[in-house]
Amino acid sequence: MSELFGPVHLVVALVALQRLAELAYARRNTRRLLAEGGVEAGAGHYPLIVLLHAGWLAALALLVPADEPVRWPALLAFLALQPLRLWVLVALGRRWTTRIITLPGAPLVRSGPYRFFRHPNYALVAAEVALLPLAFDALAIAAVFSALNLALLAWRVRIEERALAARR
Repeated sequence: MSELFGPVHLVVALVALQRLAELAYARRNTRRLLAEGGVEAGAGHYPLIVLLHAGWLAALALLVPADEPVRWPALLAFLALQPLRLWVLVALGRRWTTRIITLPGAPLVRSGPYRFFRHPNYALVAAEVALLPLAFDALAIAAVFSALNLALLAWRVRIEERALAARR
């Protein structure tokens, strides 16, 4: 590979494509849920989440040297999370979105990973935000974006818990 393009860039491009596909799926689900009477909570923090995730991938693409070797244990751990990510999407189905949309009267999802955890997707995202930079020895990126992500997730979980409280 050239000095301008390395393994980190390939991995970031693949993750970005995955996230863009998920955003398209989420937008479709969001429109449908809102049309069915769904209510969005916490819309104000959503741009910060988008900015954080875009910044995380941009930091990896721009700050990690192209010739940085892959740390395979961390990359394999990141890859091992992807089936779990799919499990979350399948469990929520048409209710999966990147926003907090509640459908009044609809029962809470208690299948898939939701049998075991209230917020499995957030746990997966937290692990991904840490692991992907570690796959390229970018400890500072892992630390900074993990801290920012945890702060945003703490805020988001409080909003989501309030939005779902009446249905628990």
